[in-house]
Amino acid sequence: MSAHCHDHCHDTPPEAAASPRYRKVLWAALLINAIMFVVEVAGSQASGSMSLLADAIDFAGDAANYGLSLAVLGMAMVWRSRAALVKGVSMGLYGVFVLGKTAWMATQGTPPEPLTMGAIALLALLANVSVAVMLYAFREGDANMRSVWLCSRNDAISNVAVALAAVGVFGTHHAWPDLVVAAGMAALAMSASVSVVRHARQELAEGRHDHPPTQGHHSHH
Repeated sequence: MSAHCHDHCHDTPPEAAASPRYRKVLWAALLINAIMFVVEVAGSQASGSMSLLADAIDFAGDAANYGLSLAVLGMAMVWRSRAALVKGVSMGLYGVFVLGKTAWMATQGTPPEPLTMGAIALLALLANVSVAVMLYAFREGDANMRSVWLCSRNDAISNVAVALAAVGVFGTHHAWPDLVVAAGMAALAMSASVSVVRHARQELAEGRHDHPPTQGHHSHH
């Protein structure tokens, strides 16, 4: 799941994306993740599934990772750290929102519509597997390339969990399988958020230490 990789995906050094093919793969991954974020939010609204809404966090976070990897290449570390800080806070807020909505849905007792939920979970699985296959050739690259590939592989596990929750809802006619998976994924997103924010703040603090104001001209380029 995304909680395993949000610490590292913003650390792409310029040379890691020197390959035009790697850049194209990152753009394709960004597009797929952005589309699936919209699809899962819409699917959550249509089916009433909280685990689909929670899984959308993964797609949003990964789309941000790929975008960040492409956008900040060659920029000063301070900008990469600031971007990661914004992303970390956003993930945490979205995780809190999903957790709150999941708790509210638990009081309603209305099970989600399992067929829509399951179909979108399988579509999400297909999307993540496609990205993982595209990134597979780069898995032996630097630490960032490996972590980006692991992101997609771990996200596929999230999709399987949502699909199993759909089966659980279908079999029990209760909402709890969906709510349990949603709560777990929202908690993971919040945990990842804390980790990303801590990591980014540490980098910013180190940057200030390395470049005091009298010698701070490096951080502007």
